[in-house]
Order: sequence, then structure tokens, then C-alpha cells
Amino acid sequence: MLELKNISFGVEEEGSSIEIIRDVSFTIPDGKFVVITGPNGGGKSTLARIIAGIVRPSSGQILFNGEDITDKSITERARMGIGFAFQQPVRFKGIQVLDLIRLAKGQKISVAEACDYLSAVGLCAHDYIGREVNASLSGGELKRIEIATVLAKGSKLSVFDEPEAGIDLWSFQNLIEVFKNMRDTIEDSSIMIISHQERILDIADEVVVIRDGSVAAHGPKDEVLPNLIGTMSAVAGCPKFAKA
Repeated sequence: MLELKNISFGVEEEGSSIEIIRDVSFTIPDGKFVVITGPNGGGKSTLARIIAGIVRPSSGQILFNGEDITDKSITERARMGIGFAFQQPVRFKGIQVLDLIRLAKGQKISVAEACDYLSAVGLCAHDYIGREVNASLSGGELKRIEIATVLAKGSKLSVFDEPEAGIDLWSFQNLIEVFKNMRDTIEDSSIMIISHQERILDIADEVVVIRDGSVAAHGPKDEVLPNLIGTMSAVAGCPKFAKA
């Protein structure tokens, strides 16, 4: 379980302090699929990076399974079971997909075992297992390979920052199926996704709305989503929940 307690984050710009996250508190229980949404520039991606340990909050506390991780690094959090997937997956010239999955798993698993993770994200393992993680792969392919590494890690909390960014319609449709399968098999782990997409919001257990750096709404999808879509002013600045 992840607990955020009164998290704030600000930066100094031209001699003045700009607050990006303001006193954010919420809990992500085990076994839940949670989507964070809200207007562009509202602080959602910053919040994801704070949870992953890429940036540290100015104030507040983060607890993971009861342990204070506020001052722990991204590496320490990864070892504890927090996985993070970037908007734009990193390309690794010279590293094959097989090597990447083995690195994520932390052991030299067999080719067959590595292929299982690729199959789980809808990729033909035979076509990808020996390929390099470089510019020859499309954005959608890279996204699914990155998700395969998150599955290989066996993360207790998997955080995805706008996974739909930069991928085509076909890849997005496959991505939805991957997330549905993850939701159905998460058991004692949890998933947090930053997204504007209605189809991703629609498979969530809970939705958190971040606006102007603060929590504007949080609750079960069936309670939050109707109000969110019904009053588009609440998400002014968002793409209109594309149904891609």
C-alpha cells in the first residue's frame, strides 16, 4: 500500500518560488488499479516522479507498506517493488530485448521465460526477443516492451506516466488489453496510471483528479467519472477524453 501524506513540491524560478504540488494526500491500496487524471500542467507527472523517487518532495511523507520512503532513491524504491514507466521509453543501443527483460528480472531466465513476458503484452516473442532496443522499434512496441520489463520485475506498485503518449491507434487498443489483463491479475500489488484517456479511466477501480497541484476529487471510478465527464470545465485543458 502506498500512502501520500501532505506532499508538496515547489521550484525556484527567477527568484520566486512556484508551488507545483500542494498538500496532496491519498492512499493506493493493494490490489487496486488507480488512474490519476486532470488538466495539463496540474502536477500529475511531477507527482508520479515523486512517487518513483526521481524528485523529492519539498515537504510531506511517503509510506510504502508502512515504511517511510520519503528520502529513499529511485534505486532503493525499485528494490522495494516500485516500478516506473516513462512517457517516452528509453532506447538502449546494443542491448537486446532478451537482455533487458533479464536485467528487469534480476536473473538469467531462459529465453522461453522471457518470451512469456513479451506474449503477455501482446508481442510475438519470436519477432522481438533478439532485437535491439533502439530506433528500429516503434513507440508502441517500446511501450509494450517496457511494460514487459515491469511485469518481469514483479513490482508491488507499477507507475505509468501517460503510457498512451506518442503511440498509434492500433498500439493503443493493444495497450488497453494489456492493462485489462494486468488489472485482472494484480492480486496483492497495485497499478497507478497517469492518463487523460477515457478508455483507461474506464477500467480503473479508483480515480484521483489533480487540479492546480491539489486533489480535486478521489474515489471509486463509478462515483468520480460521471461527474468528471459531465462537467468538462473540471478538466479544462485536458484532451477531451479521447476514446481512441
